[in-house]
Amino acid sequence: MLIQLNNGSEIPIYVQLRNQIVTGIGRGDLKEGERLPTVRQLAQDAEVNTMTVNKAYQLLKTEGFITIDRRRGATVSPVQQSDRRYREKLEAELELLSAEARMKGMEQTEFLELCERVFAGMQPA
Repeated sequence: MLIQLNNGSEIPIYVQLRNQIVTGIGRGDLKEGERLPTVRQLAQDAEVNTMTVNKAYQLLKTEGFITIDRRRGATVSPVQQSDRRYREKLEAELELLSAEARMKGMEQTEFLELCERVFAGMQPA
């Protein structure tokens, strides 16, 4: 999996790492049980501090996307059933995206088609 970071972005590097790993899992590039690079290796490959990678991995662990074991390292977690809290979080994020799209002149059908295209690009794990 190729990680591309934007140092000029307002999004913190650890969040960019987290987002790209989640996208990789969602697209099927990273499979359930697959080992992620070690913190040191990913830091070296991405040319970032090990603490940055560690922070991203800890966030992914907290969110349930990966598990971390001292012997096996970080691995992709099994797909989870969405719970109420996640659905509420997703709804709030979609509400903001919908408002932004409307303010930029996007029609509902265009927004829904875009959502469907993006979601279809994700493969089940």
